[in-house]
Formats: sequence, C-alpha cells, structure tokens
Amino acid sequence: MSQRSDLRRRRATLEDEWSRWVPHLKQARRSPGGGTLRPEVSESWARSLTSVDPDRDSAPASDGRSVAQRWAASLLRRPVDDLSGELHSIADDAGFVTAVTDESGTILWTCGGQTMRRRAERVNFAPGGRWDETAMGTNALSLALRTGRPSTVFSAEHLVTALHGWVCYCAPVRAPDGRILGVLDLSTSWDRSHPLAMSTVRTLVSAIESRLRTEMPAPRSPDPAPVRLTVLGAERAERGGVPLPVRPRQLEILTLLALEPDGFTSERLRDALYGDRPVTASTFKAEVSHLRRALGGGIATRRYALTAPVSCDAVDVLRALKNGDIATALRHYRGPLLPRSEAPGILEWRAHLEVAVREAVLASSGPEAALWYGESAPYDAEVHEHALRLLAPDDKRRPIAVGRLSTALRA
Repeated sequence: MSQRSDLRRRRATLEDEWSRWVPHLKQARRSPGGGTLRPEVSESWARSLTSVDPDRDSAPASDGRSVAQRWAASLLRRPVDDLSGELHSIADDAGFVTAVTDESGTILWTCGGQTMRRRAERVNFAPGGRWDETAMGTNALSLALRTGRPSTVFSAEHLVTALHGWVCYCAPVRAPDGRILGVLDLSTSWDRSHPLAMSTVRTLVSAIESRLRTEMPAPRSPDPAPVRLTVLGAERAERGGVPLPVRPRQLEILTLLALEPDGFTSERLRDALYGDRPVTASTFKAEVSHLRRALGGGIATRRYALTAPVSCDAVDVLRALKNGDIATALRHYRGPLLPRSEAPGILEWRAHLEVAVREAVLASSGPEAALWYGESAPYDAEVHEHALRLLAPDDKRRPIAVGRLSTALRA
C-alpha cells in the first residue's frame, strides 16, 4: 500500500511540473531545471516541442518497407525469437507489453497480454509505430537511443499526455562491434512500476547480445597500413607515416625480403647478411624475431618470406624498368641501395640496380633520362656523351651536358 501511495505522489508531482513547464516551454529561453525533473527529461522536453504536439494521441506510423520485411531482415530477429518464450512469459505474468525497435526507434516486434496489448495499440505502441524523439517526444525508447544507456520514463515525464498513464523501462541492444541495433522495452501502467523491472530488461538485453556475439562475431580489426621502405639513397621504414622501430640489420633483412618475394632459406639469408663473418645462429634468429615483432608478424617461419604487404622504392624501380618506363624508374631511383650497408646481399642488389638503371639510361632514345641521371653521376663520361648525342644543336640544355662531360674527362 505504501508503494502505491509513493507512486501516486510521484505521479502527482510530475503532473504539476508538466503543467507548469510544457505549455510555456516553446517560449521559454531555458529548459526547466531543479525540482523533481531529471535533466535528461527536461532537456528532451525542450528538444521535442520543436516537432511534437503534447496533445497527440498516438505515435506516427513509419514509411518505407513493410514492418514484416524489416523484422525479417533485422539482426535482432533470431535472438529475440530464441527468447520469445521467456519474453512472452515475463509480459504475461507481470502485466507488461514488450517491444523491440530498430536503430531508428521504429517498433518491429511486440508481445504481451491481451489487455496491455489493447492499451498499447491505442497509442500505436505496436509494430510500425515511430518512437524516436522527433516523432513521439520524451519516452524511454527515444532516451535510450539518444544516450546509448538504459532509461526509465515514468508517467508525466513523458511529453505526450496520452502516455502519462505509462511507465517504460528500456535498454539499447548493441552489435558485437558496438553499434546500436535497436532497443528492448518493457512497458506497463504507472501503478505497476517496480525497481526490478530495469534489472529484467538488462538481463534480457545481455542474453540477446550474447546470442548476437555467437551469430555475428566482432569483425576483425582492420589490417594495418602496409610498410613502406625508402632504401635508395636513404634508410627508412615506415607504417602509415610512423617510423618502424627497426635497427639497421633488421632493415637489411626487410629490404632483402622485399626484393626477393620467393624468400630465403635460413642459411642463404644468413650468408646475405653476414657473409663469412662468424655470427651465431641465436644472433641471427634474434634479429629476425625482433623484425617480426615490429611488423606484428608478417614473416613466414619455415622459409623466410614476407606474408604482409611491404612496398619498396627499389622494387618500384625494378618494376618500372621491366615495363620500359624509364621516367618512373628514375623518379624512384634517388641513390644507391642502403648506402651505408656492407651486407653481401645488399651489395649485390646495389650493384644490380645501379647497372640496370644506367643501362636503361644509355638505351633511352630521349635526352631527358641521361640529363637527369647525369646530375648524380658527374664522372660518368659515357652518360654525358649519350645526352649530347640526343640533344638537338639548338637545345638550351647542351651547355649543361658539355660542362658535365668536361668535368668527367678531367677527372
């Protein structure tokens, strides 16, 4: 009896607050505050009045596809179907009507006893009814969707007077990736309000989310950005613009693996790094292990090869030369491969790249390649002579080639 009296007093107080504020709130310059009103309720009243008439008698119907089609396609349908027996039992035994909405606040499914269902249908608390804040003002469903938190709205906390006889308990249902798929709501008459109702809602939502995790596991984290190697005239490894924490020896390993995608046996990679130097197997394996950690994996274990995307300016040069694109090759070729490295495998690839680029320059049919390459090869007389042969007699760039050739011949 005491509980019913407390609920009656609370309802009367909220009716007074509603009567004092809502009719004049459109003209007010601030939301009502203090007293018995919760801030989220008063703020929602102020927002809702821009689109909702407090005297409306029911929720508007949604447009678009039929509710049956939307419910059939909803990710919530199967877990709710699995729990439908429990949901029906709770609704019938406790005198609730239960509803599930989509992420927009449109009701897709309901259950409940005949009496409560009839009451709910009078205000279109039924499949197809829109209960978002812009459509139906302050209510538990709209607050839960807006805040992403469980919400209770009692009696005259509702903006619409047709709902003052209700109390609603609601919580958002989230997919494994965290997005809100909709809300689960338990509603009943104000005099049946009970603090355990929210615990019931939370338990049911947890059960639905558990089934969602089983049916649609959280998506894999997006693949990290590919590693980018800049090793021609430079010594740099980056991922997404951030330097990778690798030592020079590990950068040599990464460069060799990028240049030879078929990979290395353990013995051959050791020879490419150390040659005849006496280096223990544990030292070699430690370098590879550190590199693998820096990459977050990315290196096969039985045969050393890259298993993650790595781009490299030296590889870009070789690809361009293979395609006969000397301009692109020269744009990427900014100097010798890892200029400070003395690893045998790097020395071999350095010589290969230098010869390949130079031969492509000497085979070019236009002067541009020879002029560009000659800028960084001041003593290569053959390249400067090739440029002069290709330049027209009146070409303003001839003096540059003549000067370079003179310097090379005096050396």
